[in-house]
Amino acid sequence: MGRGIMIQGKIWGNTQAIIQTPMIEFHRIWIHPNMQCSMHMHRHKWNAFYVVAGQLDIIVQKNDYDLMDTTVLGAGDFTTVPPGEYHMFRSIAGFVEAFELYYPEGLSEDIVRQSVGGVADE
Repeated sequence: MGRGIMIQGKIWGNTQAIIQTPMIEFHRIWIHPNMQCSMHMHRHKWNAFYVVAGQLDIIVQKNDYDLMDTTVLGAGDFTTVPPGEYHMFRSIAGFVEAFELYYPEGLSEDIVRQSVGGVADE
């Protein structure tokens, strides 16, 4: 599982920090079958998940309406959770390998456009 990068044990499996800076964190995670993380939220960071193998459920308690939203991710699937929304992940069907990314809210409004795009100019 590791190539010299420390792997940290969790109650639900293991996590390996690949990149950790004040602006971004990128982790590889392994989740044991029938395990889940705590229901939690990040005040200022987006939380993104990309599944390499297995099936990962992402459960989000939506802030703008009374709903617990469940997104089922399989290999090659990706989803994000905005800052301020309580969420958790769980493995039901078996072992899961995934990547988890944390990045601050400010980066999502980074682009400044000079044009609208459309049909290419000749």
